Amino acid sequence: MGIPAFYRWLLERYPRSVEPAVEETPATVNGVTVPIDTTGPNPNGYEFDNLYLDMNGIVHPCFHPEGLPPPKTYDDVFMAVFKYLDRIFSIIRPRKLLFMAIDGVAPRAKMNQQRARRFRAAKDAADAADAASGIENLRGIHESKGADSSDTKRLDSNVITPGTEFMAMLSSALQYYVQTRMNEDPGWKGIKVILSDASVPGEGEHKIVSYIRLQRNLHGFDPNTRHCLYGLDADLIMLALATHEVHFTVLREDVRKAHSKDRGPKHLKHVQVAECGKELENFISQQKFQLLRIWVLRDYLAYDLQIPDSAVKIDLERLIDDFVFMCLFVGNDFLPHMPSLEISEGAIDLLMNVYKKEFVQMGGYLTNSFEVNLKRVEHFIQAVGSCENRIFKKRIQARKEWERPMRHHSTKSGPKGNQTKSHANFKTALEDDKVKLGEEGWKDRYYAEKFGVESVEDCDRVRRDTVLKYAEGICWVMHYYYQGVCSWQWFYPYHYAPFASDFHGFDQLEITFTLGKPFKPFDQLMGVLPAASAQALPLSYRELMTDPLSPILDFYPPDFELDINGKRHSWQAVCKLPFIEEFRLLSEIGKVENTLTDEEKKRNSLGLDMLFIHGSHPLGGKIFSFCERNKDNPKLTQTKVKRKINPKFSHGMNGYMYISDKPVCPIEIPSPIDGMDMIRDNKVICVFYKVPSFHPHITRLPEGVILPGKAIKKHDIKPPPMLWHEKTAITTGRVTVRPMPPKSISGSCLARLAHRLVSENLIVPRQGNGVNMALQAPLSNPTCPDDENLDECRKRKRKAEKRKAQHERKRQRLKQLEDAIADPSQKSSIGPAVYACNNAPEQCTMILGNISGDISTCA
Repeated sequence: MGIPAFYRWLLERYPRSVEPAVEETPATVNGVTVPIDTTGPNPNGYEFDNLYLDMNGIVHPCFHPEGLPPPKTYDDVFMAVFKYLDRIFSIIRPRKLLFMAIDGVAPRAKMNQQRARRFRAAKDAADAADAASGIENLRGIHESKGADSSDTKRLDSNVITPGTEFMAMLSSALQYYVQTRMNEDPGWKGIKVILSDASVPGEGEHKIVSYIRLQRNLHGFDPNTRHCLYGLDADLIMLALATHEVHFTVLREDVRKAHSKDRGPKHLKHVQVAECGKELENFISQQKFQLLRIWVLRDYLAYDLQIPDSAVKIDLERLIDDFVFMCLFVGNDFLPHMPSLEISEGAIDLLMNVYKKEFVQMGGYLTNSFEVNLKRVEHFIQAVGSCENRIFKKRIQARKEWERPMRHHSTKSGPKGNQTKSHANFKTALEDDKVKLGEEGWKDRYYAEKFGVESVEDCDRVRRDTVLKYAEGICWVMHYYYQGVCSWQWFYPYHYAPFASDFHGFDQLEITFTLGKPFKPFDQLMGVLPAASAQALPLSYRELMTDPLSPILDFYPPDFELDINGKRHSWQAVCKLPFIEEFRLLSEIGKVENTLTDEEKKRNSLGLDMLFIHGSHPLGGKIFSFCERNKDNPKLTQTKVKRKINPKFSHGMNGYMYISDKPVCPIEIPSPIDGMDMIRDNKVICVFYKVPSFHPHITRLPEGVILPGKAIKKHDIKPPPMLWHEKTAITTGRVTVRPMPPKSISGSCLARLAHRLVSENLIVPRQGNGVNMALQAPLSNPTCPDDENLDECRKRKRKAEKRKAQHERKRQRLKQLEDAIADPSQKSSIGPAVYACNNAPEQCTMILGNISGDISTCA
């Protein structure tokens, strides 16, 4: 999930950091599609060394594609995953490493969110099934006769959790896929592939960044390694920034260009089961991808986080760490976001604005790598909290504006008219909102309603405890992002966050964590799955979830409260589930653990990463010789025979390889998927792999890194946006000033050049005399000083034109008078003044003197 709406904010604020991914189109010869040659140059004009895949971001859309019928079997899912992998590999074309990471057992802090998601998915599936059965009953039994009930049976997506049979099959399928590609595709033969499946503890993206962190600054490490990380979660961007690797790119689908045409519910009715595979294949091939360049984002942040009037020398690396830290307050997978901070309401802009204003006053940076300066954080959050009341009042105003058309829609459609789902949710939120943030007493009502406290003493106690636990949480998350798990057991024990204005007393806090150890896979399944998904567990475990006499039955409520919490969409609701009590859960599991079969015990154990290389790889010979020397080692059966990897033969990769009693390069590999061939004459070597020993992450640029050229100039930076809660009806209508493209012109300069272009090139007839003349400019001189207002310049030039015209008329008049004096016969054609001049010479002298004086004055 990551940070909701963050990527959309980033696209609007820093548009040049994202560009569409370019890819080749496979050629078709005689109706046969020719595979893309991935050994060729990257079509994006930029080569990548390492590609990292957050595999859950691939498995989920293949398991339950949005707007399409779900696959019928696990094999169909695996085939779709293979298709997706081929597509991504052809775009990036890594030259050294492909790292495929599947979510393993997660820390408790993450398990609470996983539990809420899975219970919510089961509830939605049950509601959908009830609705479908009701429709079938209305249609009548005769219409459903002859229907195959297996066609309507859906796969349970909750099995995408470590420890299930599906995850074990997925691991086998991916091993087969890698070995097939490395045996057949030239683009795969020169690279290493690491597969970290669900048996390896840790979330997929965090296993990836742990690998990157632990490779840095070791012997053989290339500081200019070009990384590409695939995944949809917005927190991948934060993790990429936290690595302090400059040459980093994040690949993700362009969700704005999703092919939604003909993929709605009406379309599903017309899709036959036999066509589902083809539909899913088309869906994968039509996906559009984007590349987010982290070095460009760093350039943007260098401009946007400039501290005004600071005598302190600014360190960009620490500014970036503080930016990552600030974004924790608007959402992450481990803590609820604060009530006053919504990205859609400009929360990130507010945080950055407060940070720059308060930087000097609060004493400098908020963080130093994973270490959080709580005293400065208290100052910072208090400054943010000073805006809370205005934010809530602005929210009331915005709600009324949004409510007005909704009420009009409701009145127009009538009491039985169709209402939109968002309208119904909004109406429910209004009716259920007892807190009424922004109205007198909102803070006390919030703690009373959300935390179930009544007395003032209890309210103060809960307020202090939530602030303490939240402070622990931000320290835990920073440690997780920068060093890895500091406690497997810690979690935030509330469904809601405290207010920013309640953050005080941090100077008295002493926060420490105990590492502990991860759950076993079945333990996590018992902690996150609802009873509706109990079939994913062994029989004895299922009974603990479903037996009415189970001592932990209260962990699996058949129904639970969904608090819309002022949101517009039902998916944003808070699932108010009881928190798992670890001691009670593990005590009951320990009583049935001895009933597991050997296969179930294997699924319930923790494993190691797998390293694949082709036999022709420089590391291949070293592995064969190591296996030969240890073929009789008694520790082989326990997979405890290891050797340190020499980075000289592994393209700079450090770590340890482990071997077991199984052959590292079997001649034949059977296919785990129906319809796919066995691999014969296999040339791929597979050993177990472990990352280098832990060493602290250095949050600096590595020595020897070559920085890319500056991609962002000052004119690319948008002006700071007006804070959401400060906008009014007048300011909202203002046009946002957009940055000028390079070498562009605008304003008075553009007006002058456009006028010159027209006046010099456009010929039009002058009305009245029939003479074709060039279009005359209102200004005789088209140039204006750069510091002069364009309107004032035009007025001044028009006055000059008018004076010049008067001067010319007087000059012509003077010439006529002179001609009349020289030739009295012309008096009839020059008017009464000249006639008077001929009869009275003294008047003539006076007229000539006046005209000459006017002409000289004009000149």
